[in-house]
Amino acid sequence: MSSSIFPIGVFDSGVGGLSVLRAMRAQMPNESVIYFGDQGHVPYGPRSMEQIQRFSEGITRFLLEQNSKLIVVACNTASAAALKYLRGRFSDVPFVGMEPAVKPAAETTKTGRVGVLATPATFQGALYASVVERFGAGVELFQHTCPGLVGQIEKGDLESNTTRAILEDALTPMLEKNIDTVVLGCTHYPFVIPLIQNIVGEAVRVIDPAPAVSRQVRRLLDASGLVNESGKTGNTEFFTSGDVAAMEMLFPKLLGEGGKVQAVNWVNDLEIILR
Repeated sequence: MSSSIFPIGVFDSGVGGLSVLRAMRAQMPNESVIYFGDQGHVPYGPRSMEQIQRFSEGITRFLLEQNSKLIVVACNTASAAALKYLRGRFSDVPFVGMEPAVKPAAETTKTGRVGVLATPATFQGALYASVVERFGAGVELFQHTCPGLVGQIEKGDLESNTTRAILEDALTPMLEKNIDTVVLGCTHYPFVIPLIQNIVGEAVRVIDPAPAVSRQVRRLLDASGLVNESGKTGNTEFFTSGDVAAMEMLFPKLLGEGGKVQAVNWVNDLEIILR
C-alpha cells in the first residue's frame, strides 16, 4: 500500500486546530486526516514547556500508530514549546507547526503598529522571539494574552458579552495605539474573527494563519512524494481525551457539519489508549 494514501495527523490542545483542518479541507480535499484534540489537558497556555513536550510526544506516537504520514502541530503553544523537541525525537517524520504571522503583518502594515493575540506560552517561547527578531524590525508590536478566550471558544461561546469583553480588553488599547493589523497567534482565535472584525472595524486587517499553514503542508507532501492522488475525497477521524459529546456539539458551529468523535485515555503523560 502506498504511503501517499495514509492520513495526515493533526493535533491541538482542543478544538482550535479545527481552524487549520478547515483550511486543509478546502485546499486538499483528497487528503484524509486524523484529528486529535487533547481536551483532557486544555488549555496548554499556562502549562510548563516540559509538560507540553510530553503531551506532544505522546500524541505524536498515537498519530504515528494510526499511520500518519505527516504531523501538523495545529497549536501555537505546542509549536512554541515542543516543535523543535518533536523534530529531534522523530527525525524521519515531517512536521508542520504554527508561528505567529508577524512576517506578513510587518510587510503590509501602513502604520507600523501591529497587535498580536496569543497565549502566555507562545509569547514566552523561543519561536516567537525568533519570528520577532527575523521579521519584526521597524514594526511596533502590541501583545495581549486574552485570558479566558480559549475556554470560551472551547464552549462554542463565540459571540457572547463575555467573549466580547475579553476581546475588547485586548484590542481597545491597541486601537488607541493606531494598529492597522491584528495577528492571531492561537489556532482557537480564527473562530472569533467576525467578532474581532466587528470590534476593530474593516480598516484593520485580521490575519488568520491557517491557509498559509495548509499551503506549507501541501508543499511538504509534494516534496516528499506523499500527495494523495487517488481522486477520492478524504475522510476525517476525530479523537479527544476529553468529553466526546461536548466536542461533537461544536462541529456544526466550527466546521459547518457534524462528525463522530472517538474517546481516548491518557495512561501516563506519554501513552494514549482508546477508551
